[in-house]
Amino acid sequence: MEEKSSVFTATHGVMTEEVGVISGELELRTSCDGEGNLTLRLTYVGAEEWYTLPGKEYRLHDARDHEVVHRMLVSVLERS
Repeated sequence: MEEKSSVFTATHGVMTEEVGVISGELELRTSCDGEGNLTLRLTYVGAEEWYTLPGKEYRLHDARDHEVVHRMLVSVLERS
């Protein structure tokens, strides 16, 4: 399973399943298996508790797109 991680600042916040909106300096961690199943998790930088983005199952048509999708998510969430 491949994992990507990026730190960004969400000024207006990002919605999570567990606690609602979180904002500030956040870390996005995505992981993708060989079948294209994608897992998305967020945390405050330096925190131990991870949160999930709304939605249940994310799947890429091609697992090789993981890097591009990760970077796109960071860009979109940073603008939130």
